[in-house]
Amino acid sequence: MKISIPRTDLVSALGVATRAISSRTTIQTLSGVSIETADGRLRLRATDMEFGLQVELPVKVVSEGRVIVPGRLLLDVARSFGAEEVEFEHLTADQEVQLSGGSSTFRLRTLPLDDFPKLPSANGAKRLELPAKAFIETISRVARSASRDETRPHLTGVLVSAADSDLRMVATDSYRLSVKETTLDAPLSESLEANVPARTLQELARIAAAAEVERIAIAALENQVIFELDGVTLSSRLVEGRFPNYRQLLPESYEHELRIASAELLDVVRRISLLAQKNVPLRLSLSDGELEVSAITPDVGDAKESLPVPFKGEPFAIGFNPDFFRDGLESAESEEIVLKLISPLRPGLIQSGEDSGFQYLVMPIRLNA
Repeated sequence: MKISIPRTDLVSALGVATRAISSRTTIQTLSGVSIETADGRLRLRATDMEFGLQVELPVKVVSEGRVIVPGRLLLDVARSFGAEEVEFEHLTADQEVQLSGGSSTFRLRTLPLDDFPKLPSANGAKRLELPAKAFIETISRVARSASRDETRPHLTGVLVSAADSDLRMVATDSYRLSVKETTLDAPLSESLEANVPARTLQELARIAAAAEVERIAIAALENQVIFELDGVTLSSRLVEGRFPNYRQLLPESYEHELRIASAELLDVVRRISLLAQKNVPLRLSLSDGELEVSAITPDVGDAKESLPVPFKGEPFAIGFNPDFFRDGLESAESEEIVLKLISPLRPGLIQSGEDSGFQYLVMPIRLNA
């Protein structure tokens, strides 16, 4: 195999493909990128067995072939080149690849070709096309609520549902729950419901945003999901296990409903959270016309700040994990939020004031008197 490719194109393609490389594997080939040429195009593939990426782009092909090269090293080498054009050649007799450009020449040892796994294909599967902007924005509102605890794998995903003109994503780690419903401009030709790993969706959002694509195609297989966008194919295993019935977690009614300027409350929460260390809760104390946000960390210090709110009734205080509460305010992405509360021991709900279909339920932390 021998090709000639602009350095910027090679760096860009490798930068995407290597995001799927495994950093915790004893299988040497999984640290590599499969590089293949066919019909005047270069195809790069990488996978960690759970998540895979394929990038295709046109190149000048002198001779065709396929080789596996250490991915991150190849990316570093490509970035270091001063020349605008890179010549990439597989030296089969030496089991090496040679990169040359300007006065620079690099030789890298190849990895075993037969050990590289085959990525799933969407050939023959029904495809669902969605507007990229709506899909990315919906991901950004919910993905951070997915669990990172691998002992509860069914909570590490985002439940993605799409039908007619509705797109909905739900994520929970059992301490908070995010729901975002988005109304699409046009009805969909197919429907979808799949529990997709949060990492997969976050990587997809990064790639789609960087490429500024307009549409994303999705194909759901029996235990895989495949996304296609602008020369990039992202494949992923679906999350095993049943996603919880999130509707049962949402209270039917609330005792208090407060509309608060989002930026003002978020600024207060960020400041006071600096003193909510060592698992100390953020304390929200409500009294007539006032919300006091406070935190006390023994041997560190304390902080409190008040802001006016439309509250009437018996004073009470409720505690939240400061990071979780802040995440909910940030994810609301609106000028005004609606904070709904029941009692100090029942979950609170954050909604966007502009009725954007966003709900964020967060469990309270029991406060010491």
